[in-house]
Amino acid sequence: MTAFQTKAAVDWLLSAAPDAAACRRQWERGPHGMVLLPAGALWDVLILPGGLGHPTLDVLSRCAGRPGPVLAGSGGERLGFFVPPGTASRWLGTGVRAVGRGTWIVVPHPGRAAGVVRWLVRPDGSGTLNDPGLLELAMHEAVVGEGRRGGE
Repeated sequence: MTAFQTKAAVDWLLSAAPDAAACRRQWERGPHGMVLLPAGALWDVLILPGGLGHPTLDVLSRCAGRPGPVLAGSGGERLGFFVPPGTASRWLGTGVRAVGRGTWIVVPHPGRAAGVVRWLVRPDGSGTLNDPGLLELAMHEAVVGEGRRGGE
């Protein structure tokens, strides 16, 4: 990621913050390079268990080229796919946690290595998000693919 892309990603993420300057300071000075940002305004997040999330990301990457932002947390045990606002209120998928308006998520700086939470797909600064319909199809394909591999 170039310095320009990192700046664009930082600016885009901070546009969701109630106090962008305070978040920027926390990112720059905090020992962990993480901030809390509100979901529901610029994005919602669908959190998948790692066993489903990783193969879903593989399928999504093959179908969509470069997917929208994706976070990994807890050693890859959970993946968070950034989707358009409002998705969380309509999502019905079993085993998927939908995070939207009224909730906050931990977000690492897009230009630095992070610890517990890290970017698998960094935001590009343009506001590109994962399409929920395509994400759902990728989840189905990931489950079917896992079933095929399990039966081999």
